[in-house]
Amino acid sequence: MELKKIHTSEKFEFFSPSFDKELYVDFASFSVPAGFPSPADEYLEPKLNLNELLIKHPSATFFVRVQGDSMTGAGIFNGDILIVDRALEPKNGDIAVCVIDGEFTVKRLEIINDELYLAAENGQYKPIKVSEFQDFRVWGIVTYVIHKPQ
Repeated sequence: MELKKIHTSEKFEFFSPSFDKELYVDFASFSVPAGFPSPADEYLEPKLNLNELLIKHPSATFFVRVQGDSMTGAGIFNGDILIVDRALEPKNGDIAVCVIDGEFTVKRLEIINDELYLAAENGQYKPIKVSEFQDFRVWGIVTYVIHKPQ
């Protein structure tokens, strides 16, 4: 899967996936326990298509590189790539890429007493209350996060 850069803002880089070629990788037929070791099987299942696994709405899916640390509690770190689906309807609790007063941000959507908040997943940041007087829209919903293990 190739990524084509389509936009750069102060905090984000936006990419569009290319579907010119399908990307298949080997898929192990066994699970890897995170607890006690288990005997390793040497079996591979048929190839896994990452486009089919990660992208449900190809024409509405974008990749976004994140800058900052406000979402570390949700497993989103500086430099990670978010897979963002613009065809999904936002709902309470979703992690979303939003535009508020012309600025992009990634936050968790929280509705409390009929009021919308953009909540960080890092105690150093306070939630942002979205007022009816602000220019606000949900740009897309984060479906997956790609990052290297730390």
